[in-house]
Amino acid sequence: MRAVQWARDLAMGARFAFAGGREGWVRALLTAVGVGLGVALLLLTTALPGALAERSRREEARLDYTYSREVMPKADDTLVVADTDTEFDGQGVRGRFLEPEGDGAPLPPGLREFPAPGDMVVSPALRELLDSDGGGLLRERLPYDIVGTIGEQGLIGSQELAYYTGGKGLAERINNSTVARIDAFGSPQPSEQETDPVLVLLVLVVFVVLLMPVAVFIAAAVRFGGERRDRRLAALRLVGSDGGMTRRIAAGEALAGALLGLVFGTGFFLAGREVAASFEVFQVSVFPSYLNPSPLLALLVAVAVPAAAVLVTLFALRGVVIEPLGVVRTARPSRRRLWWRLLLPLAGVGMLVPMIGQGRDGGAFNQYLVVGGVMCLLVGITALLPWIVETVVARLGSGSVSWQLAVRRLQLSSGAAARMVNGIAVAVAGAIALQMLFAGIESDYTKNTGYDVSRAQMQVQVPKGTDLAPAAAKFEKTKGVREVYALSEGYVGDRPWRQQPERAVQLTIGDCATLREVAKLPSCEDGDVFSVRGGAYDTDTPSLSEPGRKLYLETTGGEGSREDVVWTLPEGLKRADSVEDPTGTKRGGFLMTSGAVPADIGKAISGDLYLAVDDSVPYAHEYIRNAAAVIDPMTEPMVWYATERSERYDSIRTGLSVGATAVLALIGASLLVSQLEQLRERRKLLSALVAFGTRRRTLSLSVLWQTAIPIGLGLLLASAVGMALGAVLLRMTSTSVDVHWTSVFRMTGAGAAVVLLVTLLSLPPLLRMMRPDGLRTE
Repeated sequence: MRAVQWARDLAMGARFAFAGGREGWVRALLTAVGVGLGVALLLLTTALPGALAERSRREEARLDYTYSREVMPKADDTLVVADTDTEFDGQGVRGRFLEPEGDGAPLPPGLREFPAPGDMVVSPALRELLDSDGGGLLRERLPYDIVGTIGEQGLIGSQELAYYTGGKGLAERINNSTVARIDAFGSPQPSEQETDPVLVLLVLVVFVVLLMPVAVFIAAAVRFGGERRDRRLAALRLVGSDGGMTRRIAAGEALAGALLGLVFGTGFFLAGREVAASFEVFQVSVFPSYLNPSPLLALLVAVAVPAAAVLVTLFALRGVVIEPLGVVRTARPSRRRLWWRLLLPLAGVGMLVPMIGQGRDGGAFNQYLVVGGVMCLLVGITALLPWIVETVVARLGSGSVSWQLAVRRLQLSSGAAARMVNGIAVAVAGAIALQMLFAGIESDYTKNTGYDVSRAQMQVQVPKGTDLAPAAAKFEKTKGVREVYALSEGYVGDRPWRQQPERAVQLTIGDCATLREVAKLPSCEDGDVFSVRGGAYDTDTPSLSEPGRKLYLETTGGEGSREDVVWTLPEGLKRADSVEDPTGTKRGGFLMTSGAVPADIGKAISGDLYLAVDDSVPYAHEYIRNAAAVIDPMTEPMVWYATERSERYDSIRTGLSVGATAVLALIGASLLVSQLEQLRERRKLLSALVAFGTRRRTLSLSVLWQTAIPIGLGLLLASAVGMALGAVLLRMTSTSVDVHWTSVFRMTGAGAAVVLLVTLLSLPPLLRMMRPDGLRTE
């Protein structure tokens, strides 16, 4: 019977939500929009794991590396693939040369047939870029005829830049790294990465931090229109319903709004999924087909949101006495108690403290304690903020008229003001904690490359057999290049390389000016040869530095065969001391000026060009890449960086950035809906104040103060909790605690900017409501 009574009362509340005239419909619509925005983001979150898994699956399905030292023999089912990846204006461009060696050659995913030499099949995004005004420099680099489009199965994202073009004579350049022969696409040796406890911790905290603001917003959305609802509840008491029934009817109204919110949320999600294909966030894009929520998680959202609406409403009315002649809450409410509000943050710290020191060599984190602890700390903000707002506004004194109007309104309804900013406070606190954690552990996932970026900023590998001098001259004339260091490099051994030499050293060829970048030379003229002392890990040079000794140059043919070139050390060998070259290493072995190079060595050795770039020239890197493509289409200049970060660490950080962008958008939209709902409830009050002569500027400032005071308090609390959580997370990873103030100010500033934008967007509706005719009634 009790269940039947509950069902009847909830159904009656749902009918009131939709049969209560315009006011009921507006309130239900606002609730549905607020809940729907949260549901849409929850559905997006449940779809993200599948989307990332699909991206990884497609990336693996098109892999074309052999990871083997042995060259696969040519057959009717083999394909030679050359990696021609490039970059344009900060965006990666995936490129491949394809040369089928028989009718059974494997076709890459997304292609119907192999392009002929000189033809190119491109992704839709690359076609759009090449056809645009800004793609002219890239078009020079890819002078092929576009004959088709890569299908969705061959791309990992809708905005990926990729192309395939036909190749010729690729077998001569097989090296099993950038040029390889394969008989199937896909990874031949799937690698299982070791689980890093610290990265697992990052993933867990990122998901909790991104989802908690959504839950807070949904809980706030189901309480829209609370004051008008309370007056209706008093009328229900007047016609005979008891207190329990009245609360259940109120829960039914919230349930109806939440169910409508599920419908809205599904619609928002489906619309957003289609729109998502048109955008790229932090170089991550998806196809709509990727974003399919897990059925089990989607069912959980469908059940949890309505249940939360009922529970939140019953919890909100627990201390409200609804009588036939009114609601007791309209009188001065009793002071909020602090002691129980501290229990959640303390419980959170209690869960996280046992994890301190775990994750390095101390073992793995307990995922349940981590998730529970972070949730308790963040939920604790929602419990503490109403008490802080109430305590502070109760002590605020006199001021201007707009200030007094705002303060009095906050004193009467501090709970509603705190609810409006709870979500953004939770989001900022979580973001601050994560930024502290990322900043603290970044050095563990960042290493120095050793490159001396003050001397050179790019490196170009010139293929074997290419005359280095003309190539260097071409780059010297290239726009954006300040200086060029040209060095040919190889290895020589004490016996033929087929017999595996016992001793081998490096051979470096260049002009005198360039050789001085790698060694301290006593004197240098064209035709000199030097024996280098002090090279890193070089112990064989002294024993090989005998004039007249025959040394064998290591060379590799196109099919992996070794062809030995013999070089006899000349008389008059000079000594030189090694210094750090632009790559940050000390070379050993022999240095040879251009005039001393035998013809057979010049043809068998490859070269490198180290370029000093003038960054003040717009698109300097693109001009250099275009010059390299003229020399050899398979040559991709490498941009030097002083440091490089772990790919897994970077992918997690990118995921946080993408998620945080979505959450901030939700925060702004939900705050705007909440602000409009509060203004709608105060429409008659605003009209009355205008009718009595209050200036619109005064009322507008009062609304701004009503938003600024709670958000300021919320951001202060969020900063304190965020830094505390960040400190605990850093200690969990055995990292010294250091507050990253730049991140703190950036996150709080972003939160404040969102609120300011929402306030500005709410001013036009506010001005429309501030009219005396708003006092009309029927």
